[in-house]
Amino acid sequence: MQGWQDIQAEALRRIQRREWTPGSLIPGEAELAREFGCARATVNRALRALAEDGWLERRRRAGTRVALSPQRRAQMSVPVLRQEIEAHGYVYTHQLLHAHTMDDTLFLHTLHLSDGVPYALENREINLSEVPAAASEDWTTLSANEWLVQNAPFDHGTMIYEAIAAAPFEAANLLCAEGSPLLVLRRETFSGTGLITCVTLAYAPAHAVRLQI
Repeated sequence: MQGWQDIQAEALRRIQRREWTPGSLIPGEAELAREFGCARATVNRALRALAEDGWLERRRRAGTRVALSPQRRAQMSVPVLRQEIEAHGYVYTHQLLHAHTMDDTLFLHTLHLSDGVPYALENREINLSEVPAAASEDWTTLSANEWLVQNAPFDHGTMIYEAIAAAPFEAANLLCAEGSPLLVLRRETFSGTGLITCVTLAYAPAHAVRLQI
């Protein structure tokens, strides 16, 4: 008996190989369950996953069709800068530049370095009502970037990339001239009850982002 992941993989193969062509109606759940020798609920789980990724369109009483123009949903993940730097064979370190608390918000400025060279400047706000343990952390040993990934799972969030000209603070810490073009990531993550953190990461000049689709 096959699991739902196996059925998902086979269905995706048929879609990508055009065995199931765009817009076509695919076999019903009962028929697929007989083919794969599994429960109908297992097939349902596999098809639901493909629909969530944009490969299939499911309509009640109208069956399931292959999407005419598959729109795969982006999966948001928060990269750990230490791992990102070490994956390229460099030594990661970070420096806490400033920290203070106002009301229920912790403000942090952190410089991330690759082999001692500035990699990214982080300006972060942490909502202590959502993550109260952050108030007592020593941010000189573990960066907020890595600590939050480990200790504050999020439900959803937003990410915006934009280009800015380096202001004096960015220029001084990233060792570049004022006005230099910088790639900036602005990100917010939320739990089911509220904002966890918002962060602005300004990367050193010539930084490139590689995305996988």
